Amino acid sequence: MKILFVSLGCDKNSVDSEVMLGVLSDAGFELTDDEEEAEAAVVNTCCFINDAKEESIDTIIALGKRRTSGQFRALIVAGCLAERYFDEIRKELPEVDAVVNTASIEKIAEALKSVLEGAPRDFRAPLDSPLPEYDKRILATGACYDSGYYGFLKIAEGCDRRCTYCVIPSVRGPYRSFPMETLLAEAKSLAEKGVKELNLVAQETTLYGTDLYGKKTLPELLRRLCGIEGIEWIRLLYCYPEEITEELIDTIASEEKVLPYLDLPVQSGSDRILALMGRRTNREEITSLAARLREKIPGICLRTTLITGFPSETEEDHRETLRMMEEIRFDRLGVFVYSEEEGTAAAAMKDKVKESVALKRWNEIMALQQEIAFELASEKEGLILPVLTEGLLPGEGVYAGRSYMDAPGVDGYVFYPSDRELMSGEIVKVRILEAKDYDLVGELI
Repeated sequence: MKILFVSLGCDKNSVDSEVMLGVLSDAGFELTDDEEEAEAAVVNTCCFINDAKEESIDTIIALGKRRTSGQFRALIVAGCLAERYFDEIRKELPEVDAVVNTASIEKIAEALKSVLEGAPRDFRAPLDSPLPEYDKRILATGACYDSGYYGFLKIAEGCDRRCTYCVIPSVRGPYRSFPMETLLAEAKSLAEKGVKELNLVAQETTLYGTDLYGKKTLPELLRRLCGIEGIEWIRLLYCYPEEITEELIDTIASEEKVLPYLDLPVQSGSDRILALMGRRTNREEITSLAARLREKIPGICLRTTLITGFPSETEEDHRETLRMMEEIRFDRLGVFVYSEEEGTAAAAMKDKVKESVALKRWNEIMALQQEIAFELASEKEGLILPVLTEGLLPGEGVYAGRSYMDAPGVDGYVFYPSDRELMSGEIVKVRILEAKDYDLVGELI
């Protein structure tokens, strides 16, 4: 039977999707990306913000029409939306045959078989269940099906932070680290499939190991990952500023394979708003950390995310965020308009910010960041950078790749011609000639 698998949401969700793809393939199902030839469908959903919820629901409804028409023999819904709105899906979407929550993804083949056998079963394990060990995973990133040049390594599940705007603890459970040996084995498997760039992800990577080993062991994990043959780049994502230790900074600075790139989600530059968000840091600590990182790791690329329009945010709070941006000058920055999520503490807060005001502030943040990013990009002219080749632009004779400053899917590209054919995943040296908006243009060395 041919199965259509739709994966929505973040890269952490993508890892779950790859695990489920492996489970389904191992159970004898054939995978396809063609809706017309598929005989059943699985949707791995997201519900982090309203837009993500709407995308998940729209996808389920669209595929549900194929189930109702008889084309699909089964429709399975998995992931964060499945956990958060388990009962609502069961009540409001009769075209869904089975629901699999975030703690039961290894049961996806059992759920599908139960539908085909005429006795559909839902799977909803407790969110604090022990993390299963997966020995099957189909890589869906990079150039080729199950053979890509970059991949994500999810090092932990869940979160204990309970920031006032976030639903993650209620859909993913408490913070649980995967055992180090399990991660090393998975990384070796990814390397054998051609992965050269390993992107470490979790809701918070910096706390890795605290639940298993009683201390932060991310530096040790990084050092051991560096010893894996075939892995050439290791990138750190989702590092909470207040949890970054001197040992971690020293490890990034000393290990050649660990890229000088850090994703620091700070959310706001206003201490008042940070406190309301339930964040455990302040603007002075954030700016001090950024300065220390740049001093100890020359050339480090700093990425962050912000939320604008949080309940009771004033114009002065917004200006504080802009001033922080001007002081730190993040290389990369993304910003979300606050999304009210039922069940969170922020949803009950008063003094909501009008959407029009939040959008105006969003535009001001993006305009300032564009100015900063373009200035920083122009400073790269003349540098020679290692670049991981993504592929050839059709009809243009120009290759696109990513430098250490560019995480897959969220950052910019480097463009460069080549007289010889380059393979996707090949790391080459490129001299930067000019900056064009968020991207760089160069020549092959």
